[in-house]
Amino acid sequence: MTISAEELAARLDPLHAIGYDEARGTNRLAWTAEDAAAGAWFEEQAAGAGLRAWRDAAGNRWATPPGDGPWWAVGSHTDSVRDGGAFDGALGVAAAFAIAAASPAPLAVISFADEEGARFNTPTFGSRALTGVLDVEGVLARTDDDNISLADAMAAAGVDPAGLATAPEVLRHLRGFVELHIDQSTDLAAAGAPWGVVASLAARLRLRATTTGTADHAGTTPMDGRQDALLRAARLITAAHDLCTPDMRATVGRLLVEPNALTAIATATTLWIDARAPEATTLDPWLAALTTGAAAEGAAFAIESRSPAVTFDAGLRARLAAAAPAGAVTPELVCWAGHDAGLLAPRVPAAMVLVRNATGISHSPAEHVELDDAAAGATAILHALS
Repeated sequence: MTISAEELAARLDPLHAIGYDEARGTNRLAWTAEDAAAGAWFEEQAAGAGLRAWRDAAGNRWATPPGDGPWWAVGSHTDSVRDGGAFDGALGVAAAFAIAAASPAPLAVISFADEEGARFNTPTFGSRALTGVLDVEGVLARTDDDNISLADAMAAAGVDPAGLATAPEVLRHLRGFVELHIDQSTDLAAAGAPWGVVASLAARLRLRATTTGTADHAGTTPMDGRQDALLRAARLITAAHDLCTPDMRATVGRLLVEPNALTAIATATTLWIDARAPEATTLDPWLAALTTGAAAEGAAFAIESRSPAVTFDAGLRARLAAAAPAGAVTPELVCWAGHDAGLLAPRVPAAMVLVRNATGISHSPAEHVELDDAAAGATAILHALS
């Protein structure tokens, strides 16, 4: 039993076209027309594999065998970041259908809703809802750039937001879960391996910070008489970087400035800081130093999300490693990105397979994997679950 690169290409090509623009890459955000088109693709794939397609109360898409389970499931997500790549998430769902179609044992396929969180800042939304760790009331009130609430967007997409809290009821259908995903680093490429098994996910913290200042004229206000919110934000950004230890990473990827005018001193900023480390305890002293240091004077902080480090099921990892061809290199890795499998791991046996990415580029139109590598990783999952 093997999965071929040609089969993966045939499954991926129609999905690649949804939300793709040559200049901008892939834009397939959750609860949009593009997301609905991806749902239609999912239903077609399910029908071709002899599976029943349905959605749970969080909008997660399921394709399941006859009966009530519990089943082993494979999958990932089909939504993207803004101006993203063609393989992040999509590869895992396409591979899942190939695995389910080839497996002699009944397997389910899951495409998790809003994994990227790009529209409403709700990362791993669907898997958080499924496992009962989502702040339901808090997220439903969030709005996008057009001031549309998540609750309204869900309703427009045919998912009743009033039922979101009931999503964990369907977790009973799952015996365990394996996710195939593009490597978002060069670790596998450096190891010379087409795929590898994830031992654990790094702990992650998402922090929102705001700074304030006083509006004034950019030309007439002396430098020593300014209260500049953007200057305070710049010092905070530098501190977030400088306080990092060698075994952690911190990034400010989004910054809003008011009034954002060339000739005006900034009156307010909002910035988001993403910090990660293999162990959550590494983040605590960094956070304490950042929020109490001189650079943070006058800033207000709010923790938007916090995820502990996750260790994947040892038995599944061993079965995946054993499914590799004799003599093949199958490294175990620490993955620094967040994934749906990491949310499921505390509740059911879960594992991840990463596929080699020669450049390490992801969340970008330049994202790329060789489908021969992906097919090898998918074949390992097929053998491990059969």
